[in-house]
Amino acid sequence: MEITRHFTATTFVVFQNRTVLHFHKTLKMWLPPGGHIDRDERPDHAALREVKEETGLDVTLVYDPPKIASENAIELPPPRHILLENINPYHQHIDLIYFARAHSEQLKPHDGESTTIRWFTEEDLADQDLTEDVRTLAKTALQVVSALENA
Repeated sequence: MEITRHFTATTFVVFQNRTVLHFHKTLKMWLPPGGHIDRDERPDHAALREVKEETGLDVTLVYDPPKIASENAIELPPPRHILLENINPYHQHIDLIYFARAHSEQLKPHDGESTTIRWFTEEDLADQDLTEDVRTLAKTALQVVSALENA
């Protein structure tokens, strides 16, 4: 049987040395905000949309300034990582992983989204039952974004 692949965007959001995760209702695990990139949607816009839907937060993606901008082409904010994730034996996600800075800590997920959502410190991440990729990326996001805030 053929494997299908979908593009997704995931964002590790940081505010005051904490990152936000929600308990995914279907997968029964703690994850950062993220989801499928809609048809004709830019990946960076999908990342911002998913954060807004799942947390209610307004965020700014963290990335190096673009070097390419012309009449014909602009450089999109690049993801920090790109993962190939096995969802089941016949389906994978090509997940573009972004880091972002939140403008507040006030969580207000949209209706129908997970209400089990909270901020995690680096110490909290060590104490939770998380997949290793989520734990590693969350810690990296905390380090990268906190370093920028303290610079």
